[in-house]
Amino acid sequence: MHVYVNGTICPAHEATVSVLDHGFLYGIGLFETLRVYDRKLFLWNAHYARLCSGLLALQIHPAWTKGELAEAIMQTIDANDLRDAYVRLSITAGAEGVGLVAGGYERPSLFVFAKPVAPLAVPPSPKRLQTLALARQTAEGQQRFKSHNYLNNALARQELGARPDVEGLFLTHDGFVAEGIVSNVFWVKNGKLFTPSIDTGILDGVTRRHVLTLAQQLSMPVEEGRYHLEDLLNADEVFTTNSVQEIVPVTEIDGQSVPSTYGTYSYELHRAYRQSVAASE
Repeated sequence: MHVYVNGTICPAHEATVSVLDHGFLYGIGLFETLRVYDRKLFLWNAHYARLCSGLLALQIHPAWTKGELAEAIMQTIDANDLRDAYVRLSITAGAEGVGLVAGGYERPSLFVFAKPVAPLAVPPSPKRLQTLALARQTAEGQQRFKSHNYLNNALARQELGARPDVEGLFLTHDGFVAEGIVSNVFWVKNGKLFTPSIDTGILDGVTRRHVLTLAQQLSMPVEEGRYHLEDLLNADEVFTTNSVQEIVPVTEIDGQSVPSTYGTYSYELHRAYRQSVAASE
């Protein structure tokens, strides 16, 4: 694998980050995970907007334009001889020494990783949901950032273990459904699509937002709010979303079967999602 590091493409094993970088010392950094289909960045405008919002909140002054970041991604894609890829773009606060800073960060660092993605099955391969004992931590600030401070997710993965067919489900400290370890969650009941609202402290996933837009275009009734696990367990169909796996149907939750694994809503939204990908290529 070749990676992009501050303007240079190099083999991953040669890439370095300063021990004084506040991304390394304190987790002050942001990343975006996105898909490239046939050398086209998918939902790049939404990913860039979320990234800029986070950089502003963390007072990291970006040294790159939107176009320059897109070019860095494409350089990384080409260096790895890929057309379809999983991409992670990371911006750290930069080398500022030991000790927190009161002002902003003027010298951030940029890293881009890309790796191949296996063709997705149609219909998508389903997963099982398992409720985690570990609660979702509250948001780091006024919002949930896609940040390098990823300990809550890492501990959840350790709790779940190496089971690729299972996604861990976070509840909030007061017992409301939150999100998966690496996904947002949706379900259908009596002809309405439900998903936890942002005020539960979840990440406002780019794919989550795209699916909500698709649902609106399909005239599907949608409700965002705070829901107990019982609401999810009583659902007619359930699916998760993220940028890499797109829309993934769920077969069971905590051992309880979901009545319809790939139901009408899941099917229609998945079809609309694939159409939106094709339209962007």
